[in-house]
Amino acid sequence: MGESCGGNLLIIGGNEDKQGECIILRKFIAMAGGRESRIAVVTTATEFPREVGDEYRSLFTEFGAESSNILFIANREAANDRHNISEIEQSSGIFFTGGDQLRLTSILGGSGVDAAIRRSFRQGTVIAGTSAGASVMSDTMIVDGSSSDTPTKSMLSMAHGMGLLEEVVIDQHFAQRGRINRLLAAVAQNPHILGVGIDEDTALSVSPEGMVEIVGSQTVTIVDGKSIIQTNISESKPFDPLALTNVILHILPSGFGYDLKRRVPHTSKTK
Repeated sequence: MGESCGGNLLIIGGNEDKQGECIILRKFIAMAGGRESRIAVVTTATEFPREVGDEYRSLFTEFGAESSNILFIANREAANDRHNISEIEQSSGIFFTGGDQLRLTSILGGSGVDAAIRRSFRQGTVIAGTSAGASVMSDTMIVDGSSSDTPTKSMLSMAHGMGLLEEVVIDQHFAQRGRINRLLAAVAQNPHILGVGIDEDTALSVSPEGMVEIVGSQTVTIVDGKSIIQTNISESKPFDPLALTNVILHILPSGFGYDLKRRVPHTSKTK
């Protein structure tokens, strides 16, 4: 439960530091092989692929990557292009930019590039994503939802993600956009799924065994609904206030970790 299906993941809550110490992006390059890393930047989610892609390519080159290439995959034809598939296959790290997560799933889903990403991941390639690129990692993803004060059944829209991290739902820009209520609503719909809210400039590093390390300047919020005793979500009307009792909540900054299999937090050995 709650483990990745292959290699390591770096799941970033958005707006990661690109001008200071750049801890998260440097962590990605280190995970992908340091000076031997070959990075593919997938800009499918963003409306500004050239500007966003150039920024990340420059940073990854500065941090010592052997190569960093932008894949401009804006349609299904490009998602089946042999050159793009080859770039994925030769990469030691794949980075999904932010934007709209539905663009990622609708353009890449079932394509040759999608298959190549999954093959590479199973073989140990590191996959990172920020903002929308984070949401798409899980098998169930939040694609839209109000950040209103009161959680209700109708406050969010969900869809299938890429499924690289199983039995987890991820929300990003978490504290900055007040998204705790929509994550609670997601977990109420299926308490079997672990809710993970990632703040900006913060990331989860996830091992294939489901061991998590928190990286960055803010926090990760974990909502565990397995012990929920009472909920009204199945009987309530769409805009009725949500009732939930006995939800387990963890707030974890850098220096802490989490075991996705056992669903327990811990202090990590490295900060």
